[in-house]
Formats: sequence, structure tokens, C-alpha cells
Amino acid sequence: MSAGRYKPPSSTSTPKSLDFDHVIVGGGVVGLAIAQELARRGGPSTSTLLLERHDAIGTEISSRNSEVIHAGIYYGANSLKTELCIPGKEKLYAFCKEHRIPHRRTGKWIVAQNDIQLSALQQIQDFCANQIHVPVHFLSRDEASRREPFVRAESGVLESPTTGIIDSHALMVCLLGLFEEAGGVLALKSSVEEITPLSPPSSSSSPRGSAGWSLTVRDAATSLPTQITTSTLINAAGLGAVAIHNLIVGPSNHLEMYYAKGNYFSYPASHPKVNTLIYPAPEPGHGGLGTHLTMDLAGRIKFGPDVEWVDSPQDLSVNASRLPETVKEVKKYLPDLDETQLTPDYAGIRPKLGKAGAVAHGKGFVDFVIRKEEGYEGWINLLGIESPGLTSCLAIAEKVRGLLYG
Repeated sequence: MSAGRYKPPSSTSTPKSLDFDHVIVGGGVVGLAIAQELARRGGPSTSTLLLERHDAIGTEISSRNSEVIHAGIYYGANSLKTELCIPGKEKLYAFCKEHRIPHRRTGKWIVAQNDIQLSALQQIQDFCANQIHVPVHFLSRDEASRREPFVRAESGVLESPTTGIIDSHALMVCLLGLFEEAGGVLALKSSVEEITPLSPPSSSSSPRGSAGWSLTVRDAATSLPTQITTSTLINAAGLGAVAIHNLIVGPSNHLEMYYAKGNYFSYPASHPKVNTLIYPAPEPGHGGLGTHLTMDLAGRIKFGPDVEWVDSPQDLSVNASRLPETVKEVKKYLPDLDETQLTPDYAGIRPKLGKAGAVAHGKGFVDFVIRKEEGYEGWINLLGIESPGLTSCLAIAEKVRGLLYG
């Protein structure tokens, strides 16, 4: 349904001058989770619109990732990523069970090949045990060899038993179904071109947006613009989130997004066979978690993502020239890999928020941004939502509802 053809629903909770109670920009897994949360918890009189610029839901970050349910062990104790990933993981497992969404607790190994990497694993174990209380444990060499005989771990294996995998498409279809059952409206092929707070610019007694928001949305099917008004606005646009942010704030507060492309390579061969997710020990300045081994629910192995900084989020072709480096990294923990069986599969983009190129060189930790912007009312801004956004989506949705309504 395109925005140019929507009919504003009647609602007793929305002022008569406004079309919707909530407008969410971005139809990825996070936008869908927020949309269904607001539509379902707001009652039958609540009106919620979800805008997606593409012709289908979840075609960007949400469908081009490792589909891993993360344990939440890599982020600072006081970070928003940790705050949302750990409960989000449990919410997601429960949600999958309730709605019969395909998933599996595969567990994950983090493997060390030298003393420096082993020290990194010990730091992770201490952090999990003493600060965030997430279960991890070291495996003996005999147990590791018995369970995964083809995996090399010269110095140690740290196991995360609560890590898993999920069918992200099935998750998004379920979230969309719940949203629409609650009366929500999805508008595909709908790009936001202008956003204006309805509060008079001269008003100093109330923040911008206190009277609602006006959006100009262009329908890709007809090329016609449509004006939409809403009480609240949620920017969950993923790769387009900074562009939406910059439509609202003045030039002095504009942000810049950096794009970390991750190339994935599939491995159709049956040997060596691995049944656990395998991650190398984290290395500072890498910009990601290293080229790891994941699998889909059918057991098909894939390797990735690597980190390739690109200028455009549309750069989604797999860079086959990265294959030799992928082989080099994978053979550190899977020496029997038949490199002739690796084939380019897909690529995804991770949005990295930062300044002055620091993020674009893999320097420093960058947290989620989920906040009410100062000086505005009824606007929740979500920026830099990358991994573990899929794992955290239900917890993010609850946080957004809390920011709006307490």
C-alpha cells in the first residue's frame, strides 16, 4: 500500500487535525518491532503508520546479516547495546517459541590461537561473570576436539551457550502480521522528503513538535507527494536514519554516516563439517567481530562479514577480491577448509555513526543512539542501529514506548 493512496483512519485518541498517533519511518526489523509494539499496546483507538521506502519490508540491514541471536558479551557494561541485547535475546527466544518462528540455540565458540587472544577471552569471561552475568565457560582441549574436531583453537575456546540463529524473514513477517492485526497501516514505496514540526517557530513556551509533525511522503508508484500529520514520529530508518535526522535539525547539528560493508561467502561443501558458530578472538581496531563461521537453519555454512569501508549504502555487490583475505582468516581456525568451494554470496552494510573519520578507521566503540531529541516533543530518534539490533529489536521497541509514554 503506497502512502499516496492511504486513507487516514478515524481515531478517538488522535486530535482531529492529525492523521495518526504514530508514524514510524523504516520497515526493517526494528521499525516493525516498534510499530507492532505501539499499535498493540495503544488500544483499538490508536492509529499507527509504518513508512518504508522500498517495495518490501526488511530489504536492507535486516535481511543482509548473519541472522545471529547474540548473547550480548562484547559491549560495555553501561552501554545501550548491552542494556538492550541481553533482555532482548531472552524476549526474542520467547517470542520465537510463542509464534513458532524457526530458530536454534546453536551456541558459539570464540577461539584463541595465541596468548594475546587467550587473554582477550579471559577478559570476556571476567566481564560476563562479574559485570553483565551472561553465561560463558572455557572448554577443555579434549572436549573441544571431541565436539568440533575440525576447528583449530591452539590456546583456548570460550563457549557462549545462549547464542543462536534465527530466520529473520519469518520474524519480520510475524511482526508485520501482529502490526496489521492491531490496525496498523504499512505504506511501501514511500520516501520521506520533508519533516516539519507543527509548533509555531516563534513559540518559546513549548518545544518544537508539541503540536505534532507534518511529513511530505513521495509515492514511488505515482511520483506524487502526500502530506501526513502525526502526533509522534519515530526515526527507525536504518541506513537512512541520519538523512531523516538531518531533515529535522539545523545544518549545524547535521550528522554523517559511515558505511561498513560486510562481504559473505558461502561454503556448500560437506567437509569439514561444523555444527557450532565459530568466532575468532576479538581484535582492537577491527571494526567488527572478525570473519566468523555462521550457518543458516538448514546447516549451510557461510563466512563473514569482513569489513570494507564504502562510500554508499547501495554498494551491495560482493567484492570477490576479498576472497583471498577471507580464506586466510578462516583457515586460522578451520585449516581443512577447501577454498575452491567458497563462493560469493551476499553483502550487507552496517551503519556507523561518528565524526572526523574515527569510526571509518575502526577506532572506538560506538553505541546505539535511542533518545528524545532535546527541544523537540514526540520525536524518538534511533541512529547507528547495527548489530545487535536484530537480537535487541523487541527490547528496543519497549524502550521506545517507554520514552514516549513512560
